[in-house]
Amino acid sequence: MLKYVFAGALTVAVAAPALAADEYYIVRNPDKKCIVVDKKPTTSTTVVVGNSVYTTRSEAESAITTVCTD
Repeated sequence: MLKYVFAGALTVAVAAPALAADEYYIVRNPDKKCIVVDKKPTTSTTVVVGNSVYTTRSEAESAITTVCTD
């Protein structure tokens, strides 16, 4: 019984940080359109707009209108 409790606690300890690591970025594509992505872009064709990292997608989508001005 103790090994099941230990295995469950270990699973939760490993999975919890992965679930809490949501990061959303506002990026501008080469066609000048802004979108929300869940990974920081590594290519030079897309540019991160603003200095903020958002914790929820809805927060990032609502910030597009203020951050992404042409």
